[in-house]
Amino acid sequence: MNSPRGATRAAGLLLGFAADRLLGDPRRGHPVASFGTLATRLERSLYADSRARGVLYTSVLVGASAALGAPLERATRERPLAHTAVTAAATWTVLGGRSLEREALAVHEFLAADDLAGARHRLTYLVGRDTTTLLSGEITRAVVESVAENTSDAVTAPLVWGAIAGIPGLLAHRAANTLDAMVGYRNPRYENFGWASARLDDLVNLPGSRLAGLAVLVARPRQATAALAVWRRDAAGHPSPNGGVVESAFAGALGITLGGTNRYGDRVEHRPTMGDGPPPAPDVVVRATGLATHVGTVAALAASALAAAAGGLLRAVRPNPVR
Repeated sequence: MNSPRGATRAAGLLLGFAADRLLGDPRRGHPVASFGTLATRLERSLYADSRARGVLYTSVLVGASAALGAPLERATRERPLAHTAVTAAATWTVLGGRSLEREALAVHEFLAADDLAGARHRLTYLVGRDTTTLLSGEITRAVVESVAENTSDAVTAPLVWGAIAGIPGLLAHRAANTLDAMVGYRNPRYENFGWASARLDDLVNLPGSRLAGLAVLVARPRQATAALAVWRRDAAGHPSPNGGVVESAFAGALGITLGGTNRYGDRVEHRPTMGDGPPPAPDVVVRATGLATHVGTVAALAASALAAAAGGLLRAVRPNPVR
């Protein structure tokens, strides 16, 4: 008899989400850091100013991550407790919601103490934009935008892929997301080599960003009408097909305006504004992290329900074994 993998996958996703909320990322020996080291070494060997080389680089690393998860999925297929435990461990490994919250609140503490230098430095842990001249309002905006976008990238999207594809899906998504953070930049070195990583990241985060937007509506029902209106009106103006969805929904739910001018080294990006309220004040960081936590909880429940439903459907369509 086949084990109810949908139920054990659902349980593992919920347990892994709970572990992330309680523990955050491990301080030392995080598997993602080891992956980053491997990716850096492979980049030294494969790098060329070429999209083809970038496709090879991305395919090898993301494919290897999925291949690592596949035998774990198979080995625990008929062992419900083991499958739940391994799924939970993989989920905890790839989620980053609690660490995102800690970093955002750390910047907020510097802002509350009027320590702009400290806030600018700590903000570099969250964003890739140039922080050296940002004032309090721009620092706050950067934090809220990072919380919104990374709630999708580091929480809702991996949960979706965990529900759909189990352990291989969790590991492959985190690999794609990490590679985008490493090489997915629009600069002379990575314009071509990082193209595949950036486009793959856009693709794999499409369902998670939409789930994050819907979760905002569920998590803040009183602001749902405003959040949906801003989402529908402003999301398409964002340069990211995913970031615009979740940032606009957050802006509407929080009653603020996001977007504006960002500097990335020598490149300046003028983003359309999203929302109808004032620019975010420092206290909005606390509200944004609270919203992110609730969005993650809604997403975890939805992903577990999807996993259970998918498992039930597979059992229903799978032919009974001949006895």
